[in-house]
Amino acid sequence: MSINIDQKLIEEGTAQLSSEIEVLEAWLRELESKTQEDNEIIAARKSYNDMLRSRREMLSSLAKQSKLQAVNTD
Repeated sequence: MSINIDQKLIEEGTAQLSSEIEVLEAWLRELESKTQEDNEIIAARKSYNDMLRSRREMLSSLAKQSKLQAVNTD
């Protein structure tokens, strides 16, 4: 039974991270459309890129965990 709960948490986490990635990508596209390059925009771009990289790493880890659990239940 705990495997089902774990899998559900993995699915929910995957959905949440995917949603956050979409938002961050949209924010980055919006920043790219700015014609001016001030320190605030540069800092925001760096911050969003760092968050995006982190979310993608977490998503990758969840995908690996999901595959491991699938193997363990077979």
